Amino acid sequence: MNGAQALVKLLEQHGVTHVFGIPGAKVDSVFEALLDSPIELVLCRHEQNAAFMAQAVGRMSGKVGVCLVTSGPGVTNLVTGLATATSEGDPVLAIGGEVPLDDRFKHTHQALDGVDVMRPVTKFAQSALTVHSLPEVFGNAVRAAESGRPGSVFLGLPKDVGLAECSVDLARGWARPVQQGAAAASELSRAAELINASRKPLLLLGMQASQASSAAALQAFVSRSGLPYCATFQGPGAWVAPELFAGRVGLFRNQPGDQLLNAADCVITVGFDAIEFDPSLWNSGSARPLVAIDVLSPDQDQAFLPSAELIGDLGATLEALAPLLQPSVDADFRRSGDAAAEELRATAAEGAQLSGTPLHPLRVIEELRQVVTADTTLALDVGSNYIWMNRYFPAAHARQVLVSNGQQTLGVALPWAMATNLCRPGTPVISVSGDGGFLFTATELQTATRIGSRFVHLIWNSGSYDMVAFQEQAHYGRTAGVQLGTYNVVAFAEAFGCKGYQITSADQLGPVLREALQQSVPVLIDIPIDYSQNLKLMQNVHQDFIH
Repeated sequence: MNGAQALVKLLEQHGVTHVFGIPGAKVDSVFEALLDSPIELVLCRHEQNAAFMAQAVGRMSGKVGVCLVTSGPGVTNLVTGLATATSEGDPVLAIGGEVPLDDRFKHTHQALDGVDVMRPVTKFAQSALTVHSLPEVFGNAVRAAESGRPGSVFLGLPKDVGLAECSVDLARGWARPVQQGAAAASELSRAAELINASRKPLLLLGMQASQASSAAALQAFVSRSGLPYCATFQGPGAWVAPELFAGRVGLFRNQPGDQLLNAADCVITVGFDAIEFDPSLWNSGSARPLVAIDVLSPDQDQAFLPSAELIGDLGATLEALAPLLQPSVDADFRRSGDAAAEELRATAAEGAQLSGTPLHPLRVIEELRQVVTADTTLALDVGSNYIWMNRYFPAAHARQVLVSNGQQTLGVALPWAMATNLCRPGTPVISVSGDGGFLFTATELQTATRIGSRFVHLIWNSGSYDMVAFQEQAHYGRTAGVQLGTYNVVAFAEAFGCKGYQITSADQLGPVLREALQQSVPVLIDIPIDYSQNLKLMQNVHQDFIH
């Protein structure tokens, strides 16, 4: 058995079912080893997309998604995907080929210090410089990816290490998961004291709170405590406790949930990372106590300095805290939460009454609500479409709606939809992007048809980078660098063996969606979108937060 075969065996033992990648001479030994493995290789069209697919697997499964690339540009093309995974809490193991050890410090073909490249965007980056150290590097990498707040890791594999004879015992518990318990008893007591003394307590649920592994504990905690809550774009939504949900917050500080957040006299964050919604925008200058419930202690910040820090397993901590709480929530504050939820529902309901072409975003959302079932997964790209969707589209369960809320990375929706097919086979998948973001990753449609993916992809077509455009307009009174050309979506779909639809009136969309969900190939739906009201999305926005 050589090093590459040993690495594949380690992946098998860890339960990996798919590897996403592009081959090359420095890493071909691993591709050869995969031929004799039950692990399925998904051959991609671009390394960045392989990283996005691995990220989606990590987000939905809680275990590392794996991408495999060659040295040099193969490794550098992973950077955006790995940075996105790390900042958004998704476990990914990236394996990158490297030149042989003797060429390591030479100016030779595809020589690159991949570890130095990857350190800023991963939780762990290390090369296996001997075949005997390979299981150690693998184990430490996977444990880093999956423990604490998950993220991406990089394992460099020199070509000669992959080919070297390996006699290391692989059955010794490499990559054994790290278990956490509940937070410290003293911090639990302190948190309960603060919450019980408050009259306007509010939960702010972040991205790690949306993990399926802690969903039951979170639902039980919210229901038992009766605390109203809001969520970030990537956090859990109304499914936790619909009667207590005040909506999503993030990006622009002008939502109904923000009004409740401003009024709260104690904010309890659960699985929240500052990258989701900068605390300087919602807590600057506030003397109210903060309680942080998380798997890692947060970085100290002038605007985010918790009075109690409950660090441990989220589910176990919530279970331990719940019996200590006897909150007395102010009636007017609770009514404000109900009013916030009703405002969101009322705005979303307007969609059914909107007609005409181009289509209003709320009409598209209304038609989606009619076809999305509890087992449907939605993958959202970044752009104006994702602001509308995150504000007004409900989620029925943990990780049902996938969104890039840390790096706000363009192009993720299509690769995520493909990976969802593999993680949740036989369930409906719908992805959404703008016309700009779609073409970032659209070459993977060929991969999608080759591996038998089925999903429906909606293109909200404005002929521009509209999320940039309306913010520029508000900030400068004009736009720059945002206008795009047009392309024939139906012909593009057919060129890749997919099915394409062109929407010409609002009444078409519902029937087309239902027909599209029955197709046996990927479907593209081109929707001319009316973004004329987008400036309303950012009314009262903090000007320092313009992107």
